[in-house]
Amino acid sequence: MTCTPTKVRLYVAGPMSGIPEFNYPAFRAAARQLRGLGYAVVDPSETVAGEGWEWLDYMRAAIPQVLLCNAVALLPGWEGSRGARAERDLAVALGYDVRRAAEWGVVQ
Repeated sequence: MTCTPTKVRLYVAGPMSGIPEFNYPAFRAAARQLRGLGYAVVDPSETVAGEGWEWLDYMRAAIPQVLLCNAVALLPGWEGSRGARAERDLAVALGYDVRRAAEWGVVQ
């Protein structure tokens, strides 16, 4: 499925675990740029985490967010992230338009 900005609800997927500040600055910069290009964006770094959350808790919050979208923007390093790979695989299985963030217009 190919999407245009007016029809796209983009999920931002990328690595968080083991990265300073959970890579939130990269997520938020990408989301800001994508919104500036006219896309509706779901940024998982904007999800409020519960105290003591573990990886599975974050994934339980992220998967429903992926399901609300119809496309995915992959941040650099996504391939090394278990969570981002799961989000990408789900999106591919659902027939979403999945591309690297740069292909959506994000400048890193």
